[in-house]
Amino acid sequence: MKTLLVKSARALALACGVLMAGTAAHAAGEGPHVERQQWSFSGPFGQYDKAQLQRGFKVYREVCAACHSMNYVAFRNLAQEGGPGFSEDEVKALAADYRIEDGPDDFGDMFEREGKPYDHFPAPFPNEKAARAANGGAYPPDLSLIAKARAVKRGFPWFVTDIVTQYQENGPDYLYGLLTGYEEAPEGFEVPVGQYYNTGFISGETLAMAPPLMDELVEYTDGTPMTVDQYARDVSAFLMWAAEPKLEQRKELGLGVMLFLILFASLLYFTKRKIWKDVEH
Repeated sequence: MKTLLVKSARALALACGVLMAGTAAHAAGEGPHVERQQWSFSGPFGQYDKAQLQRGFKVYREVCAACHSMNYVAFRNLAQEGGPGFSEDEVKALAADYRIEDGPDDFGDMFEREGKPYDHFPAPFPNEKAARAANGGAYPPDLSLIAKARAVKRGFPWFVTDIVTQYQENGPDYLYGLLTGYEEAPEGFEVPVGQYYNTGFISGETLAMAPPLMDELVEYTDGTPMTVDQYARDVSAFLMWAAEPKLEQRKELGLGVMLFLILFASLLYFTKRKIWKDVEH
C-alpha cells in the first residue's frame, strides 16, 4: 500500500511538473503563438457574416488567386446555404468571367469555354513546375482547406481549455496573423534573398511569399475600411468558410443533439427514481 502511494505521489508530481513547464513556456512565448481574434462564426452559436465572406472572396479573387488555387471549391458553392450568399444569377455571371479548359472535342483537341456554375475555380498555373518557376522556386499551396491545414496545434493544457471554451478558430487566427505579420527585420538579422521577414509565420522567421496586401488595394463598395487589417480579416473568414462550408449546419445539429441528450438523461433519471423509490439501498 505504501509503495502504491509513493508511486501515485511521484506520478502526480511529474504531471504537475509537466503542466508548470508547459505554462511557463507558453508565458515566455516559446514556440508558435497565435493571438486569438474575434470572429462572427466562433462559439457554439456562431455564424458566418455573409457581407464579410463576400468581401473576403473579392480579396481572394483580386489578390490571392494570382498565385493560389482553390481546387475544391466550385462557383456554385458561393450560392449555397451558409455561404457568402450570392444569388444563382450572380454566380452564373461570375463563372462566365473565367475561361475553362475543356475537351477533348471531336477532333481530340482541348478547347476553352466560359465558366459554368458547376466548374471549380481554375488554377493560376497549369502544373507545379510552372508555379515554382513563376514564384522563385516556392510552390503556393492550394487555399481550399488552408484554414484547417494550417491550424496551429495547442498542446497540454491548452487543448483542454479549448474543449470547454469551444475554441476552434486556430486556422483563421493564424492566417490573419500571417497576413499582418510582415515587418522590418530586427537589426542584425539577415533575411535570405527572395525571403521576407514575418513574425506570424510558424515554420520560421522568413518565408518566400511577398506581402500580398496593402491599404486601398481592393475596392470595397459597402463603406468598410480598405486597410491591410480589414483585408486580412475578411479573406481569413472566407478561407475558413471554404474549408468548412457546413459549419453553421454542424453547429445547429450539435445544439439539437445536446438538447436531446439533456432531455433524455432527465427522463432516465426520473424513471429510475420512480422505479426504485420503494427499494431500500
